[in-house]
Amino acid sequence: MNSPAISIKKIKKKYGEVTALDDLSLEVPTGCIFGFLGPNGAGKTTTIRLLLGLLQPTAGSLTVLGYDSQSHADQIRNHTGALLEHTGIYEQLSAEDNLEFFGRAFRIPKKERKDRIQELLTDMGLWERRTDRAGSWSRGMKQKLALARALLHRPRLVLLDEPTAGLDVQSAVAIREDLRGLANSENVTIFLTSHNMEEVEKLCDRIAIIQAGRLVAQGKPDELKARSGSTRIEIQGRGFSAQILDLVRGNPYVTGLEMQNGQLFIDLIGEADPSDIVSTLVSNGAQIEEVRRTRASLEEVFLELTGENHG
Repeated sequence: MNSPAISIKKIKKKYGEVTALDDLSLEVPTGCIFGFLGPNGAGKTTTIRLLLGLLQPTAGSLTVLGYDSQSHADQIRNHTGALLEHTGIYEQLSAEDNLEFFGRAFRIPKKERKDRIQELLTDMGLWERRTDRAGSWSRGMKQKLALARALLHRPRLVLLDEPTAGLDVQSAVAIREDLRGLANSENVTIFLTSHNMEEVEKLCDRIAIIQAGRLVAQGKPDELKARSGSTRIEIQGRGFSAQILDLVRGNPYVTGLEMQNGQLFIDLIGEADPSDIVSTLVSNGAQIEEVRRTRASLEEVFLELTGENHG
């Protein structure tokens, strides 16, 4: 069994009297895409800086790729790619020259460096524009170039802080596809933060959610959604009069009810059986065409666990 790519044990990080991380422990399996979620100020960026050895914990320990973050930070950074708040791109240079500069910094041999630059720019759909000045590019293209920079030295771990924030839909989808392809083809571990719950649900193999520096949940997306305390049923039909809806609201297992475009949405406590609801509707004259049971979305689970709007 592979050792975890990241192992965090009882980490505490304080800035004076402010506690940014409080007894945080988690493991990130090798080769997975791991989503690290939390409201603004929850401690996500602090965690990434600790993983890179840019900060030292107040207490606890972190192991990254088998290296201790406090004593072997240089080795961690040599094997890690990072895309944080800023792209790190030199906008006066061309895309090719940007990667040439960073390739030299990583001491990649000339032939290997040239081949790797062509490979990455081709994979990112940027090869034909390689001689363009990077500052003339769209935000999405710059972000893809920044991702190529982070991958240039074939890192075993990639740390990404909001990699698709502010991008248009097409650019965000392209970045997601690049990340999934990377994880599948090169067995790289990807650790990312995001406020886009739909993106995280589609992309990540495992997720951890923190609030005020403490871990509140972790697991596969479906596992987290299954832990939610509510179930939603969607009912398609006709004849949902105000009187019938009042009867449904009176059911002790119903926690919410709304009509949207003629479709009835009802939230139930836990795994409550919806058959009583359907029976009430039918016996009072409603005509039911279809009933579907759905679990809470990851966004709903996030809000339930953190009690905050993530937007």
